[in-house]
Amino acid sequence: MKDRTTERWSTYETFHVQLGDKRVADIIITNHAKERWTARVESQKTGYEDIADYVWQCLKQGRIESYYRNEEDVYLIDDDLVFVAEFTDSEKDFDLAGMPLHKMIVVTFLGRMSETIELRDLKSYYSWLRHSRRMTLIKNSRKRK
Repeated sequence: MKDRTTERWSTYETFHVQLGDKRVADIIITNHAKERWTARVESQKTGYEDIADYVWQCLKQGRIESYYRNEEDVYLIDDDLVFVAEFTDSEKDFDLAGMPLHKMIVVTFLGRMSETIELRDLKSYYSWLRHSRRMTLIKNSRKRK
């Protein structure tokens, strides 16, 4: 991302954005996240750069917040778009104190709450998914016998 000048002359710090206790300096979009973006979010701007730029702009504008208060893997953009992200320390980006900054790895986009009502309560949604898949497997195994 971009560098910004600090107060002292000729001193640069890698530009980063604070998200909770993470200092995000880079965003990585996985193949799965790109496929889900195309299927569930938008069909026009579907390149890795387009998606990363959108997430970066939302991050800079403070439009991303944690879905759960205690957990840090599911996030919301504008209280609507739900996505899953992981964080790793960056090997090349450090702050002035020498502490590593973080890479945000966007794992998947779950969709928009305004379109998929089930996303409002993810825990019950995931338990429903597990149950429905298990029941499908049970039905299929009955058919094979």
